[in-house]
Amino acid sequence: MRRFLPILLLSLPGTALAQMADPHAGHHMEGGSMPGMSMPEMPMPKMSMAQDGESAGTDQSPGSAAPPAMAHDRLADRYWDPAEMAAAERSAMGAPVTTYAKVLFDLAEYQIRDGKDGYRWEGEAWLGDVDRFVIKSKGEGTFGSGIDHAELQALYAKALDPWWNLQFGARQDLGPGAQRSWATIGLEGRARYQFETQAAAFLSDKGQLTARIETAYDQRITQRLVLQPRAEVNLSAQDMRAERIGAGLTIAELGLRLRYEVRREFAPYLGMNWTWLSGRTADYARADGRDANEASVVAGIRAWF
Repeated sequence: MRRFLPILLLSLPGTALAQMADPHAGHHMEGGSMPGMSMPEMPMPKMSMAQDGESAGTDQSPGSAAPPAMAHDRLADRYWDPAEMAAAERSAMGAPVTTYAKVLFDLAEYQIRDGKDGYRWEGEAWLGDVDRFVIKSKGEGTFGSGIDHAELQALYAKALDPWWNLQFGARQDLGPGAQRSWATIGLEGRARYQFETQAAAFLSDKGQLTARIETAYDQRITQRLVLQPRAEVNLSAQDMRAERIGAGLTIAELGLRLRYEVRREFAPYLGMNWTWLSGRTADYARADGRDANEASVVAGIRAWF
């Protein structure tokens, strides 16, 4: 290879040898341009300068002036009263208020007793959403003798949480005997393990104080067959001779009902019910010729809509 290199160099023309010796040969720059080419001059950007040393354009500090008012925020304001349009907008943006209603006949039954048969009812109706207006009624009677005792309650139910309501209002006694008016306050809701519970205190227009506690539990045997035990206890703070009620524990009740839900809204039932009078209340009953303890077979319907 070394032998052929001198021969190769000698065979090259002189111009090529000169270019290899000087790589810039033939590229002489005149005035920053190649021969035969004229390079235009690039204009320099002009800086915007304010006179007298003041800032201009983007050199100025940002302002604090309020933006201009929005034109035609609501196009309807062109044709209708803006105040009415604003009220309609607030109403449309708010959460919808839905009202619900329900009527429930929890007990509507025929009672077969040892002696004269009777009847009993217990139910309520309410209207509202989370907070409700409630009407309650309960009572019982004997066939051929009329109503033994009945009451009507008008209440306002204030929701405390998803499970409990605070109820307050008035109660009016009906039927024979002293017909008192009572102020009412109580709690109603679902206790632990799904026990439906009601507890209420009553203060009469004569200053008499009583209380009532009720509880019930629905034990589903099948999807349609339900066994319901229920209990009720009544208390009195004083002796009330006119009402034939003694102080302390007055009445205790235990029931057991088996219902079949033809539909959720309609369910006939059969069962047993036991009632015990206590203390002076039992003495008043015996003095009036009534039994202090009573058992009955019941048949009825539970319905709601």
